[in-house]
Amino acid sequence: MGQGTVTGAGSHDGRDRDAAGRPRQGRPRDELGRPLPYGEAGVDPVPELALPPLETVALARELAGAGRHFAAHEILEARWKAGPAAERDLWQGLAQLCVGLTHRARGNAPGADRLLTRGTGRLTAYAGTGGPTYGVDIAAVLRCARNS
Repeated sequence: MGQGTVTGAGSHDGRDRDAAGRPRQGRPRDELGRPLPYGEAGVDPVPELALPPLETVALARELAGAGRHFAAHEILEARWKAGPAAERDLWQGLAQLCVGLTHRARGNAPGADRLLTRGTGRLTAYAGTGGPTYGVDIAAVLRCARNS
């Protein structure tokens, strides 16, 4: 558990919360993002705060390359929520692709297909804006997503 995390037993609604009362996941997770029982070993957690764009891309690539698409999704989601509105389709699209791949690995083909479609739609829309891509080759990502 992270520093200052209060487990579900200590919160008023049964959810894990940090010292400020914000919801925080205290349970360990497996590589597909599924919660494990307290006390079991899980994968290393990822930062909850948004990283700068280039660091976000680098860490998301590293995590995805290691088969941790759910963790990559969390990194990208933090950036999308903290970033400028003009870049929302980039970060949300990438996050949706990663969570779509997570659903595929979990055996949820319909959920995977929905998220991959949404993600490719957002990235296609973003590519048309000419906005910064922070080293992401959107065309290559779209080809990969369509072939998954």
